Amino acid sequence: MSEQRPRRRMGHPGPMGAFEKPRDFKGTWKKLITYCKRYMPVIIVSLFLAGMGTVLQIIGPDMLKDITNEIMKGLPASGAIDMNEVARIGFILAAFYSAALLLNFIQGYMMATVTQNIGRNMRTGISAKINRLPLKYFDRVSHGDILSRVTNDVDTIGQTMNQSIGSLVTSITMFLGAAVMMFYNNWIMALTAIGASVMGFACMAGIMKKSQKYFTRQQKDLGEANGHVEEVYSGHNVVKAYNGRKEARRVFEKVNNSLYDSGWKSQFMSSLMMPLMHFIGNFGYVAVCVAGAALAMSGAITFGVIVAFMIYIRLFTQPLSQLAQVFQNLQRTAAAGERVFEFFDESEMEDESQKTMRLANIKGDIEFRNARFGYVPEKTIIHNFSASIKAGQKVAIVGPTGAGKTTIVNLLMRFYELNGGEILLDGIPVSRTPRENVHEQFCMVLQDTWLFEGTIRENVVYCKQGVTDEQVETACKAVGLHRFIRTLPQGYDTHLNDKANLSQGQKQLLTIARAMIQNAPMLILDEATSSVDTRTEHLIQKAMDKITISRTSFVIAHRLSTIRNADLILVMKDGDIIESGSHRELLNKGGFYHELYNSQFEGAA
Repeated sequence: MSEQRPRRRMGHPGPMGAFEKPRDFKGTWKKLITYCKRYMPVIIVSLFLAGMGTVLQIIGPDMLKDITNEIMKGLPASGAIDMNEVARIGFILAAFYSAALLLNFIQGYMMATVTQNIGRNMRTGISAKINRLPLKYFDRVSHGDILSRVTNDVDTIGQTMNQSIGSLVTSITMFLGAAVMMFYNNWIMALTAIGASVMGFACMAGIMKKSQKYFTRQQKDLGEANGHVEEVYSGHNVVKAYNGRKEARRVFEKVNNSLYDSGWKSQFMSSLMMPLMHFIGNFGYVAVCVAGAALAMSGAITFGVIVAFMIYIRLFTQPLSQLAQVFQNLQRTAAAGERVFEFFDESEMEDESQKTMRLANIKGDIEFRNARFGYVPEKTIIHNFSASIKAGQKVAIVGPTGAGKTTIVNLLMRFYELNGGEILLDGIPVSRTPRENVHEQFCMVLQDTWLFEGTIRENVVYCKQGVTDEQVETACKAVGLHRFIRTLPQGYDTHLNDKANLSQGQKQLLTIARAMIQNAPMLILDEATSSVDTRTEHLIQKAMDKITISRTSFVIAHRLSTIRNADLILVMKDGDIIESGSHRELLNKGGFYHELYNSQFEGAA
């Protein structure tokens, strides 16, 4: 639509610095937890199982200490090792590790089920939200960015909850459990191991603080890149026709480089964690070995304690790297969740469930009373529009580009709400009836064709129930498409997709046939014949003359020769009706319509 609508235009993505503002990490996670509250009992049980499995693993090194000590007792006296005791401890250890494996398996199964349900609910919620959003939202947000929220952001949330939440519990349990068991065995070696790991905490905290903004920026850049690619792909022919490839490439490179920069910085900082933790772990091994050797030589500890500490130092430092990775994922999820909940928090259309008034058996009398409207409140483009249309009339709306022709139709369909005045159908204000009820009264053919992947028959029928094959064929015959369809291998069952060889005019004919099938009491044709040749236009005009009988119809057309038989022509300029009447009456007036009509033939000459 061309009437001063605030569109996000290709080649002008949003400002790259928009994501530098502070992010509400805690607030987003509170929203996410609230959103998942119905699954919280299952999540809590799952995390409890993960913690119990980790506890069983922590006990293992202490039992290995006992086995080592039993073996060491028997080494001085050959053959005196108590193998029964060793076997008993080994059996218990195997049972513990098997139980830990089973608990972790159950936990993984439960979390995978829960997270997939949450992801499905989020996608369903976004889909439902889209249907409740006003069209003005889609005027300012690219389709690719919305798509990124449905796919990338929801997947990020699901993956984090499936993997990182469980890892968070097991890592914390492992970290604290290993510390407790080290103090239980020897406090001197425990302090030595912890002291060697303190450096890891400081580095991890610094890197996490630094990397948060890059993860947030990465998610925003990803949505920006998706939006630009979607726009360029959908308008690929226009880009090539206007030699806009260099400009499209320039904009893409700008977005792509920003995504590269934020992705590189976030991933680089994330990748620092593993080598850092390996260094700290190795440093801890050295410290434990030196301290353990000194204590063993003095008889303060047994050799089994050193063996246990060699494992506990790994169990103590390994969670640090896991926690670092988990917190990075939690930050990425906070960025993704913020975008999803930002979408959920968008202003919706007014809830109309309380409206009981319904339009039924509409004759088609329509009245505009002092209608005022602007896509942006401070910029009114429809000024005090008033018109009265009788049932069954064929009304043409003409005027220069930007006059408000399509906007009038959008207001009539309640795609947008008036800023002032009223629109009445059979004397009933449309604002007092639900939007869906208003939409049911119209069938509409737009300038831009829309076909979905399916058969020709399915595209013609769309959502209409109880349509017979004969009715489909009758509609296609009326628009002159039946003969072409019969030449296709599968006829009306031919599957339409991106490879379907249909011309733009044939696609438009299918949408017109769809409108005929809907059989609503009122009809809207918004430049419906703009994509067809003169001969096809003549066929469509004949078909339209048939279906407009006994229907109130609105025709928006730039080619004024197509609306000469209209009962009423409304001439618009700058949002107001400046002339009205039949084709002959307006020509005889010698006003703006006369000038507009003759200018087309002068241009043709």
